[in-house]
Order: sequence, then C-alpha cells, then structure tokens
Amino acid sequence: MPREFPLKKVRNIGLTAHIDAGKTTTTERILFYAGRLHRMGEVHEGSAIMDWMDQEQERGITITSAATSCEWDNHRINIIDTPGHVDFTMEVQRSLRVLDGVVVIFCAKGGVEPQSETVWRQADRYGVPRIAFINKMDTVGADFDRVVEMMRERLGTVPVPVQAPIGAESEFEGIIDLVDQQQITYEDALGTKTISEEIPKHLHDEMVRRRNELLEVLAGFDDDLMSAYLEEEPISSDAIRRVLREATLANEVVPVFCGSAYHNQGVQLLLNGVVNYLPSPVEVPPVMGIDPEDGSSLTREVADDEPLSALAFKIQSDPYVGKLVFFRVYSGVLKAGSYVYNSIKEGRERISRVVRLHANHREEVSEVYAGDIAAAVGLKNVSTGDTLCDQDAKIILEAIEAPDPVIDVAIEPKTQADEDKLKKGLRSLADEDPTFQVAYDEETGQTIISGMGELHLEIIIDRLLREFKVGANVGRPQVAYRETISQPSEATVRYIRQTGGRGQYAHVKIEVEPMDSGGFEFADEIRGGAIPKEFIRHVERGVKQAMESGVMAGYPLIDLRVRLVDGDFHPVDSSDIAFQIAGSMALKEAVQKASPVLLEPVMEVEVVVPPDYLGDVLDNVSSRRGEVSDLEHHGATRIVKAVVPLSEMFGYATVLRSMTQGRGTYTMQFLEYRPSPQSVTEKVAQQN
Repeated sequence: MPREFPLKKVRNIGLTAHIDAGKTTTTERILFYAGRLHRMGEVHEGSAIMDWMDQEQERGITITSAATSCEWDNHRINIIDTPGHVDFTMEVQRSLRVLDGVVVIFCAKGGVEPQSETVWRQADRYGVPRIAFINKMDTVGADFDRVVEMMRERLGTVPVPVQAPIGAESEFEGIIDLVDQQQITYEDALGTKTISEEIPKHLHDEMVRRRNELLEVLAGFDDDLMSAYLEEEPISSDAIRRVLREATLANEVVPVFCGSAYHNQGVQLLLNGVVNYLPSPVEVPPVMGIDPEDGSSLTREVADDEPLSALAFKIQSDPYVGKLVFFRVYSGVLKAGSYVYNSIKEGRERISRVVRLHANHREEVSEVYAGDIAAAVGLKNVSTGDTLCDQDAKIILEAIEAPDPVIDVAIEPKTQADEDKLKKGLRSLADEDPTFQVAYDEETGQTIISGMGELHLEIIIDRLLREFKVGANVGRPQVAYRETISQPSEATVRYIRQTGGRGQYAHVKIEVEPMDSGGFEFADEIRGGAIPKEFIRHVERGVKQAMESGVMAGYPLIDLRVRLVDGDFHPVDSSDIAFQIAGSMALKEAVQKASPVLLEPVMEVEVVVPPDYLGDVLDNVSSRRGEVSDLEHHGATRIVKAVVPLSEMFGYATVLRSMTQGRGTYTMQFLEYRPSPQSVTEKVAQQN
C-alpha cells in the first residue's frame, strides 16, 4: 500500500492544557471541521468521542491520552488529546516524547495555570515546537492580553499573537487576523460559515499597532524582513508566515491564536496554524539512540528506506484484542504480520495486526511508515518506553522516565476468586500506567498500590471494580514517604553460615553518602580482584533489595551513593546468594549509622478564592504546615500560591468548599521530597 501523504504533509501534534481549559472540546471541533465527525460531542454531556472511558464521561475530564487523525488542507494530522489533571501528567509526558508539535490551550480567564506550566516544562525538555490557543474568549473574565503577558512572565517564552479578539466576554464578536489583515466573523452557530473582510475603521488603529508588534519581533529573525520593516515597505503575508514558521520550529517564538471552541469560533484558523507553523516529521532532528552492542551513538533519519526504529509509548488493555501497544515509527516501514526486535527486552515478537486509532475505534491497515503513529496487536512482552527495531540493525531509543508515586492505598480481595481477578487487573493496569506501582507487604499480607494522587488511585480502584469485576476492601489513602541519610558512614559485614556440607561465605565493606536528589548510584571500587566480578552485581542486588524497605519506618531509601570498597571471598563457600545477603545487611547497618531521615512529599498548591475569604484560607494553609510563596490579584479573585506537605492536604477540597461557600477552587502538584519534622517522623515510625 503506497504512502497516502508525503512526509512534509504530515503533522504529529498533541493538545495539552490545564484541566478545564477546553482541550477535548477543541479536539472535537477539529475533528468536526475536518470531516471526521458528523456531530460534535460535548464533555459536559459525556458525549465527547475522545473521552470514551466511563470514568471520563462521568467526571467530565480526560484521564487517558486518546489518539486520532484527520485531514486538513491536504495534510494528515495525527492528534493526541492528553489529560489536564496533574495526577495524569505521565500521559502528557509520554505523548510529548513522540510528538513533533504541540497546541497548548489556555483559558482566557485562568491564563497560565499550574498544569500549564508543568506541560510547558515537559515540552521544553523534549524541544517540541508549540503554538498557543487562548480559548473561552466569550467567558466572564476573559482577558487576551493578560494571558499573553502571563505566558511571557511565567513560561519565559516569546508569545507572538497572530490574531487578536474583537471584544471579549459576552461582547466577543470575532477575530482580527494580523497576518492577512482581515476581520473574521461567523454567520452560523456551527461556525461553518465565516465572513472575511477588511478591518473596519474603528479597529484599524488596534490592528496596525498589534501587527507592528508582530513584525518587530519577527524582524529579529530575518534580515530581509528587518530591512523592509525599518524602511516601512509593505510586507507580504507569505513573508510573515515563512519567518514565523522558521522561528517557531527553532523554538524561538510561540504563535498565539484565540477563539471559543465551545461556541465554534477560531478552530479552523487554529488548524491553519497547525499546518503553517508546526513541523512535519522531516523538520525535526533525526532520532538519536545507542547501539545495544557497544553503547555507541546512532542516528536514524526519518525515511521509509532506513532500518525500522519505533518507540512504544503507551500500553492499553483492550477487552477484545488484549494488549494494544501504541507506537511512533521514526524510521523504516512496519508491516502487519512481520517480526520486530525489542532491543530493551532482547526478544523477537510478531505483530499480528496494525491499526490506526480514532479514540477507542480502530481501522486496520497493512503497514505504517516513518513518521506515523499507530498501534499494534499481538505484542506480549512490551512495556512503555521499549524500542522496536530491525534485528539486523539494533538500536535503543531514549526511554520514557516515569515520576515516582506519592500516595499509597492498601487493597485486599474479598474471596479467593477475587484474588485471582485482582492480580490480573493490577498486572494489566501496571502495564498501562508506569506511574502506578504495586507492592506486597509481607508483614500485613496486604497489597499496596501507589499512584500520583487521590484521583489517580480513585480511577484505578474504580476500573478494578468495574472492568475486572474485583470484589475488594480498600483502605484510606496514605502518604508515600521516603527515607534517606544525612551523613556518610560505612559498614563491614562478614556473612558466614556452616551447615555441615558446603557453607556460605561473603565479606563486604561498603561506604554510603548522601546525594542531592540524585536517586541511587552504586560504585564498584574493588581493586586487585578482592571480590570476583561475578559476585559484585549480587552485592548491588542485595543493596537495592535493602533499599526497598529502609530502616526507620519501612519506606524506600532514596538519594544515596553506595561504594563497594573492600571484601574477600572463599573459593568454595562463596556464592551469589551469600554476597546478596551480605550486601543487604551491610546497607542496613551503614544507613543506621548515617543519621537516617524521613522524607515527605511536598506539593505546590494554588488556591483561587474571592477576597472575602482570603484571610481564612491563609490561616488554614498555615495550620497545614504550609508556606505561602506568592499572592496574586486577578480581578475579583485572589490567587494564593503555597507549598504544603501532602499529608496535610487530605480532605482539603471539602474544607475549602466549606470555608468559601463553594466559591473557592484549588490545584496541586508534586514539588519535591523534604525532610519531615521530628514530630511527624516519630508519628510515622510508631504507625509502622
């Protein structure tokens, strides 16, 4: 089957935003105007096709990334609609890893909100070019210029409006196109009939001022445009689009559009912006990877005749086909029925079917090409972040790192039959979501599930009960504390067991020291073969095993460096297991000497309240061991920014509603782990 669209006419984009900025609504309009839908679904009615999960339709929020594609202006646009809630930030992160461009949607009233900043930093990390859409221009409190200024201040970017709204709130009438110098208004409620006409006199001065601001920014990126601007020569729309595209692809500027997706205004112009300003797969740098054989750097050009390289970025359990693996093809061609090599798992598997996705609907295809996003059926041993490649041209692409969970819940099956269902369900959900972790507490006999927040675990539990029909008792959410050390120490352990036959012998000396948010590092500093190489990795395994349960309250140890500096072995009695046990014992002994510290997750909290309740909110934040970092005024509301321990935030939604008569709202996201006060440490230690 030949390629439908040349690579330069393909766009792989994502839509990202803070919760409730109108992301899914915008996607529904894009699909309607592109002819992919014949009726626009609404989030608040639970009829949005991109929010297909029961949990999404009931709550009116996006939980999982949904992929689709459409055609616009002879271009194929592959779209991933991502969640806005901070608990599901991993869905955004793994989508950004495989996208070439992003449409970031901002609420014209809320502006740059906390999750907007998180998404922006994630896009910065992967160097993804962006355009911005300021949505909800017809809502009370909408302020286009304020949002543009917030983008400049909070995101450290160069926003370049290519449009301006005509009016705002209930007086929002249409859009000024600053590039083509046109006024655009809408004749019908569906937004399918537009009128483009000359700028009326009463808007002419504003258009000239804003267009000059646009030209002034772009003049810094092109000498010809600079010359024409300084000499006040006419500058064509095509010249502006060319320079703006180059600057956008270089991540120097962000074109800004505006409209109201819910009332069907501005979405077609946004689609034009996707085509005009976001990159095709050939306009982004070639994907980099490493050779699994020797660790050398490799590059794959985006071309069909290159060896196959693809990244699995999402796993989805499907009740009809089993495991569905979403992947992005970076080079080569992937055919249904062919074999692929998983360079992470070092195994070969057959892809039985390849499908293009439209939310939870699938269209079977015989092959996909470089630059395509699709899904595979038939892969059994594939996880998020695995590389699929040609066995004769192996490569490992950059993996997708998952943040650590910050909240735990204990769950117990009610019957033996439920236990089997629970294991199956947890295995499927953990495959799908790298931020969801499962552990078994041998002391209590409970299964502990960990996630990114209360809503995250609520959705997980709801899916277990509904999809997997599990009968279970669920405990209350608990904070996922961590442990670390505050000073260097060392320990020497000689492990000897004599049982009549062959004994067990291992002797290790380790040194430990704190690392600044550095995770974990194990250094082999053995000299002269005091411990054979084959035993050293088992010492490391024992160290890691001991780190899982800490020494203070049973929580995992983080942020420490372990150096194996000395030891010896017995030619007969030494074994893998002996060195693993010795490594575990040495780590626990060294940590106990190193003044261990309990760490608690601390959250960035943003509370939006009317002025009348500001004092009560500030007092309440302080009572929760919170530190107020900023206080902003926006119209008739106040925005309190604070840093608060997660353990103090359980039930805050109910308290805030009560304090503000239902008029206050808040968001929070994980910031970092910090040492907990002595009183908290003692309390947690007693509970465990």
